[in-house]
Amino acid sequence: MTHTPPPDAALNWCREVTRVHSHTFYRGSLLYPAGQREAVWAVYAACRAGDDIVDGLPPEQAAPELARWWAQVQAAFAGEEGESDMQRALAWAVARYPVPLPAFAELHAGFQMDLRGAHYRTLDDLLVYCRRVAGVVGFMIAPIGGYRGGDSTLAAALSLGQAMQLTNILRDVGEDLRRGRLYLPAELLNEYGVDVEGLRAGRVTPEYRALLRHLCGLARDGYAHGQTGIPQLAGRARFGVAVASRLYAAILDELAGGDYDNLNRRAVVPGRRKAWLTVQELGRQGTALDLCPINWASRQVVRLRDALP
Repeated sequence: MTHTPPPDAALNWCREVTRVHSHTFYRGSLLYPAGQREAVWAVYAACRAGDDIVDGLPPEQAAPELARWWAQVQAAFAGEEGESDMQRALAWAVARYPVPLPAFAELHAGFQMDLRGAHYRTLDDLLVYCRRVAGVVGFMIAPIGGYRGGDSTLAAALSLGQAMQLTNILRDVGEDLRRGRLYLPAELLNEYGVDVEGLRAGRVTPEYRALLRHLCGLARDGYAHGQTGIPQLAGRARFGVAVASRLYAAILDELAGGDYDNLNRRAVVPGRRKAWLTVQELGRQGTALDLCPINWASRQVVRLRDALP
């Protein structure tokens, strides 16, 4: 098989989608080698395109657009390049790496949950949603970089993706409320005595802080399990995933440092701390870096530095 890069326009579109919509994921992707890096962007951009449909359009318009998105994803897996940048790039990526179509099918099911405006009664309901819209992304990315350990490594990747999505939800409660969405499970709100109208009014109560501490603890447990699979990832991919994991988990630290006020402010990890966490991973992932030339590691530090806001 001849491996050729996707058209420049498709590649540039995927890179920009990734860079604009997830600074943390983008920084992690920069640590993959050429070829793998572009495939990671292609997968992320395809996922993001579906998410933008669900988030950006009224349900009556989003439903047919989501159906068109799903048709393009299936066509890409069938080797059809199509007309869109998303489909061309994804078709290239899945021809080169064994990205599983069933993972995209679960993602599609998660987007449909959003279209139905589902409110989550239990924590298990929320975790199903987190699995579908983010956990399965680990199934998509792991084959690109390569991995050992079989199902146990994929289970760790799933936990990591779910933890990242739960982190996003905890970071964005205020923003989601202003868009008419609430992902926090009703049973937990009742258990902790949290009033939804109070949340809409921006009131951060002791009860609400206790609930967030509980959910942050669950997210941290997910990161801990997810990190057990990182040593099973191949070469530079190990470093990229490790960095993304550390940077996402740092959002929880910022949330706690802001006294759990996610109703009136957004927890953001400062650029300098992101750089420091990345340097720490340079030391922690020594085995992965031993597989790479020293000048490669130096280039990644420069690349990350230049990407900082």
